Formats: sequence, C-alpha cells, structure tokens
Amino acid sequence: MSRKKSNRIIITVLSCFMIPFFITGCKDAEKKGPTDTMATGTIHISVDESFKPVMEEQIRVFEQSFPKAHIIADYKTEADCFKDFFNDTLNRMVIVTRGLRDDEDAYCLDSLKYYPHWDNIANDAITIIVNSKSNDTVFTQERLRDQLAGKINRNQKMVFDGLNATSTVRFIMDSILKGKQFDTSVVQAITGSQQVIDYVAKTENAIGFVGISWIGNPEDSAQVKMLNKVKIAYVDCQVCDGKPFVKPMQASISTRRYPLVRGLYYILKENFNGLGTGFVNFLNQERGQLIFRRAYLGTRMDFGVRRVRINQKL
Repeated sequence: MSRKKSNRIIITVLSCFMIPFFITGCKDAEKKGPTDTMATGTIHISVDESFKPVMEEQIRVFEQSFPKAHIIADYKTEADCFKDFFNDTLNRMVIVTRGLRDDEDAYCLDSLKYYPHWDNIANDAITIIVNSKSNDTVFTQERLRDQLAGKINRNQKMVFDGLNATSTVRFIMDSILKGKQFDTSVVQAITGSQQVIDYVAKTENAIGFVGISWIGNPEDSAQVKMLNKVKIAYVDCQVCDGKPFVKPMQASISTRRYPLVRGLYYILKENFNGLGTGFVNFLNQERGQLIFRRAYLGTRMDFGVRRVRINQKL
C-alpha cells in the first residue's frame, strides 16, 4: 500500500472518531448554559437612574461580601430598563418602580418558557425640592396638579429628569395629573436626577422632582452639601386628621402619610439559583434592607420607627 493511500485511511478513521466527539462537545456546551452561582460570576443588570445612589451602595457592599461576584449595572430611564429586560439577552435583572403586567408576564412565558420572578424590595418617595433662598416650601396636591397643567404660577419652572420614559414622570402623571398631560411650556426636562438638583440650586424660582435617595440622607456628606443649596418641600397628607403638611421621611414613607410614595421592585430573568438570585436575597435580607434604611427609603423589613423632633423652619 502506498504511503499516500495509508495516510488517507488514517485521516478517514480519525475523522470518524472526531466528528462524534465534536457533536457531543457542542451539545454539552449547550447544556451547560450560565456558569454563575449565587455568589460567583458576572451578570449585567439595568437600574432606574433615580435609584443610582442607593443601588451603587448595594452593589458595592454585595461585591465586598462576595469577591468573586461582579454585577455590572447600567443606569438609565425606566422605559430603557424594560427594553433591556425584554430585548437584551445579556440582561439578567432590572430594578424599577413597578412589577410586570399580565401581558408582559405572558410574553416572558412565551419567549423564555418560564415566568420571571419579581417583587417589592423597598419604598421610595418622590421629593419636591426648591432653591435654598426660596420660601415656597409648602405644596398641596391640588396646587401641584394645577401648576403642572399650567393653570397657575406659570413663572415657576418645574423640572424633571426627562419628559418621557422616566419613572418619576410616569408616577406624577398617574398620581397627580391622573393621566393628563403636562404643560410643556411650564415643565422642563433635564437629563438625570443630579442635573435636576444642580438646576434648582442655581435657579431661585425653580421646582424640582427627584427620588429621595438622591437628596434625603443626612448621613451622606455629599447630600448634606447639596441640602445647603436646595430645600426639601412639604406636601399635604390627605389621609391624616387635619391634613397636615409632611416631609418625605422614613416614618411618613412607611405609613404613606407622605403622598408621593412609590415602590421599588426587582424583576429577575433567572430560573436557576444564579448570581441574580443571590443579589435579590441580599437586597431582601437584613444587610440589604439596612442599606435601604440608611438611604432613607422605606424598607420591607420592620426595624421600628423612632419618634424624632425636627428643628427646621418651613
């Protein structure tokens, strides 16, 4: 037998052995799927930008506790978070201000073949801020509704973190305007919560709307510094005897005495015990809840509420 013919026979025999090996290897790789665990690996999540300060702290402490775990967070509008959740295969979880609707649940079951997990993890307040030189620190819900609609006080600019797609805008439209539209000649859109704070700090006649975690923590030196430039306003409590005016604080958020309260939710695209599940457990348990508490959000876990005296003039 010639050497060339012998080589062809050897190659043919090896190919017969190698082809099943490659097929089996591909199938095994497909079966493996995600390799992260509840305490190791890397995942991508999307977070509503209005919760950036508190969620950055949550991720920092979680990664310090589990050094082999890495959570890559993108901070964006709530609508963009949902786009990531439904369209981006890398996205594992979103942190937003609502759970899934029935049609969204059904879509996920059809595309993923399982229902995503979602639940409330804390409660947040939309805070009304004014310039530090302003004495206009008391608002009724009726005044807010009329002013946002452009019926009164048209000389005051009302500033949001965008006019479309943000959770703050959606909440105010649903809860205060009851589905009606803003007067866009009065309401101004700025990109991001920090920019809203900066604008109000520079504009004496402006009114801004931001999440409490951006401005309400007296233990955060950066936020205390910002509170020298802006003031947190009071809103009337319509479920209280005498309808007093209240500020967004943990007690008034937890009891819903402060009217502009919204939930904070996780939605997890994971049907196994992966890193997303581990992070959700952390957020729900004592350490995560204490971080929410230190950020002055309302917690799901009952830590007790102390009575305090506020020495601050209106």
